[in-house]
Amino acid sequence: MKSLFRNHWIVGAALAAAAVAVCIGMTLLGAPSPHAGTLGAFGLAVPQGTAMDGLAALGFGGLVINRANITILNQAFNGLFKNGLQSVTPQWNKVATLVPSTTGEEKYAWLGKSTKFREWIGDRQMQNLKVHDYAIKNKDFENTVVVDRNDISDDKYGVYNVPMQGLGEDAALHPDELVFNMLKKGDSTLCYDGQYFFDTDHPVGPAGAVTSVSNHQGGSGTGWYLLNVGRLLKPVLYQERQKYQFTALTSPDDPNVFNKKEFVYGSDGRSNVGFGLWQMAFFSKQTLDKAAYADARARMNSIKFDNGQPVNQGGQFLLVVPPSLEAAALELLNAERAANGSTNVYRGTAELFNCPWLA
Repeated sequence: MKSLFRNHWIVGAALAAAAVAVCIGMTLLGAPSPHAGTLGAFGLAVPQGTAMDGLAALGFGGLVINRANITILNQAFNGLFKNGLQSVTPQWNKVATLVPSTTGEEKYAWLGKSTKFREWIGDRQMQNLKVHDYAIKNKDFENTVVVDRNDISDDKYGVYNVPMQGLGEDAALHPDELVFNMLKKGDSTLCYDGQYFFDTDHPVGPAGAVTSVSNHQGGSGTGWYLLNVGRLLKPVLYQERQKYQFTALTSPDDPNVFNKKEFVYGSDGRSNVGFGLWQMAFFSKQTLDKAAYADARARMNSIKFDNGQPVNQGGQFLLVVPPSLEAAALELLNAERAANGSTNVYRGTAELFNCPWLA
């Protein structure tokens, strides 16, 4: 409620500033106010015969639709949009790495490349690296609100405070939707090595000594994920080409205003998501219990790069579950004792993330 009152005050204060200028002009010209002594649009008792009584013209008399007032209104709505951006805390960066983009498509040929140090004896030895043709193409996203011009003219702009702040919240949380929906599709979406991100036969090893490695535990129940999020590159990539911005179409000659008497406010951005290293993620549809979790940890810790180096040594593990598995995950990671009274050796071995997007 405090937030809503503050947002309405922002719009009101901005319009009041414009009204003061109008009132001063009216006073200097000696123009009488038809609303003297009435209650203004912002709950102000207006003394008769002062410059302030012109504020009432923004109240029951309505708002004059002109370029100056609309500019102020747009600025106020933009402020609400920015408030919305800052009012929520996105969660996508728990599992994804931000990758700035400068073109319409980014290629990730370096994914899966691995090198290792050797004792320097004789000349340097050049290490041959696999090159993969993996790319993420940016997409355009938009969200738009339409405001009837009559609502502004009739002084009803306050009802749009919530939608304008909501635009900002939606913009802040949209990457969550992209990232976690991508994670959900990991067992049916290809990654850099041409296999599904979660698969049973990822090729690993140098040429002539390739073996198949699995990061999919199988099963037919509710899915859960064990991720290594402690390194520079996380399992999912969030590629950002253009941050979400606020746009207004409110000029009298804009088609939407001229033809439909509608003001249009919107937000748009450019981005997309893809997968990073499958070696840092494990997926299971087995029952989330001690046995399945222990197996997932053991298999993740045994995964190696092509050069033989362990991938997840010293990793920071994140157990990602849908709301329906939160209780099982809490018991697994937080309980001091197992059901049989023995010490819970897996207590604190991963951070728990209950993800509503996976419901």
